[in-house]
Amino acid sequence: MKVSDILRVKGNTLYTVTPDAPLSDAVSTMAEKDIGSLVVMEHGDLVGMLTFREVILAVVSNGGQVGGQVRKAMDDAPVTCSAETDLDEIRRIMLERHARYMPVLDKRMLMGVISFYDVAKAVVDSQDFENKMLKAYIRDWPAGEGDTA
Repeated sequence: MKVSDILRVKGNTLYTVTPDAPLSDAVSTMAEKDIGSLVVMEHGDLVGMLTFREVILAVVSNGGQVGGQVRKAMDDAPVTCSAETDLDEIRRIMLERHARYMPVLDKRMLMGVISFYDVAKAVVDSQDFENKMLKAYIRDWPAGEGDTA
């Protein structure tokens, strides 16, 4: 399974913010849309990711206040992947880098964002499908010549 398979099921809705936007506006958007990340775009290019982790760190460093610009809080070097990256590789990267969200790029074009939840759901769905196929195969097992019924 590849990242493109996850994006096909997930859909292509993307939420973005600019680096100069107020952090409070970004947090409001995340809360309103019930999302854990925003892609930070500038002049059509990915320049960072803002996740709830960065928001919490910014709030703590601001003495409990959500202030400043997205630029000061965002991760300006997020780990990325392509639509052709294999799911096993994504799982390894996300675990190694403690990344809960990963932008998907085709060259420099943003194709989507996958989350750790999306990856886990794809794995479970794939295992469920495989389990059903194996059960159906066993149920329809042909009787052999030496079988007694």
